[in-house]
Order: sequence, then structure tokens, then C-alpha cells
Amino acid sequence: MIGLFLGDTNFSEIILKKIIKLKKKYFIIDFSKNNKFKKNKNSNRISIGKFGKIINLIKENKSKKVLFAGKIAKPKFSTLRLDLKGIYYMPSVIKAAKLGDAAIIKSIIKILEREKIKVISSIFFNPELSLKAGNYTKLKPNLKDMKSIKRGVIYFNQLNSLDHVQALVVNDEKVIATEGNSGTKKMLSKLKKRSDGILIKFPKKKQDLRMDLPTIGLNTLKDCKKYGLKGIILKSKKNIFLDKDKCIKFADKNKIFIKII
Repeated sequence: MIGLFLGDTNFSEIILKKIIKLKKKYFIIDFSKNNKFKKNKNSNRISIGKFGKIINLIKENKSKKVLFAGKIAKPKFSTLRLDLKGIYYMPSVIKAAKLGDAAIIKSIIKILEREKIKVISSIFFNPELSLKAGNYTKLKPNLKDMKSIKRGVIYFNQLNSLDHVQALVVNDEKVIATEGNSGTKKMLSKLKKRSDGILIKFPKKKQDLRMDLPTIGLNTLKDCKKYGLKGIILKSKKNIFLDKDKCIKFADKNKIFIKII
């Protein structure tokens, strides 16, 4: 029995679809904003403040593994009703929330581990979503592009564990934009329409690779076209690539390269 903590974005639906295809026994803890899994008979809507109820559900189902998929947005803490374990654990979640949505999931994972519940990678059952090194489009980065990419990689390597940069844009061997807590789309929206930049998305230092891996999908490619980006760089087997075939087709049509290094 696998426990699924599912949030928003279609990533959670992709994970669930594969679990069902594999005929795995599962139950859902629906953390989505609008209860998107309410029609699923195995779904449970439990407040993030009811840690006692969440932990009891996991143990009642004799679940040996749980995973997280999809975005879990920051709740309105002032309106949460807490059970006893919620009262005990909520201060650490509130503290983490100041660092962003991903930090909330990370704090919940720590709580589950304290309760001796194992958390596995979000793509444990979907390894095909993470690509290995290689060029995936007809267009490839040229020598000038590779120098800019190298500069971006150096920038990532120089970040300390407290930095929260998961994406940046480079051009002409300069970092011209970095991602904050608002995400990649917000970062790209600040670029000029013809930026000629290259988007690089790498995991943050000391990031828990079981969740919150750098993710791209068709919307990312559309934003790259909108702001005149030349290509996308991801790290081998440390990424989530949604709608791969559609993305590659779109990239080829719009002369955008996709390279995994």
C-alpha cells in the first residue's frame, strides 16, 4: 500500500495515473487547493494541521511508503484546526513556510520520518519522467552557448546551502536573471521579449531529491518562446520532464534546444 500526498499541477495526476496502471494499492491524502481528487474513492481530504489523523491513516493502511507529488500551497495557518500532533508539529511547518512552498513539504517529510514513515522519490514509479544526459532536439547549443552554460553551472556551484535559486538565465557568459520563491515563470516575465538567453534549471544545494525536482513542461517551452530564449539546460536524472514528446516537437518547431548535462 502506497500513500500519496497529492497537490496541485498535473504532475500529481500523472503520478496517480501510473500507480493505477501498475495496479498498486494506494490511498490519497488530497492537499490540492480545490479538492481535485474528491471523486476518487481512495481519496482523503485532511487538513495539514491534523497530523495525528494523517499519521493514523498511514498506519491503519499499513503503508510502508509514501510519496509527494504536485504543488502544496501554503495554507492559512490562522484558520487551521489542529489536533494534538498538529499543535506539536505546526510551529516547524510555519517556520518552514517563510522559505516557500517547497520548504513546507520538506518540513512534513521530516515529521513523517520522526514518526518512522518512509518517504520515497516522487518519481519512484515514473522513472521515465527524469531524463539522462544528451541533446533532445535538432538544434544544439553552439560554442558561444556552451561558454554561457558553463558560466551558469559555475554560478550554481558557488551558491551556498541557504540559497534558494533553482533556475537562472544566462546570456553572453553573464547571469541575467535568477529565480526566487515566485518561480520560473515570474523570473522569465522580467526578461526582454528577445532576451536570447538560456534557461538552466538545477536542484538547489542540499535539496531533498525525493521532491521538488526542477520541472519543465509545455508551458515552460511556451514561455521560452515568448521571451526569446534559445534553449533549456537540465541536470541528468535530477529533473522532471513532463509531456516530453510535445515539448520536443514544440522546441524543434521554434528552434529551441533542450540539453541535459
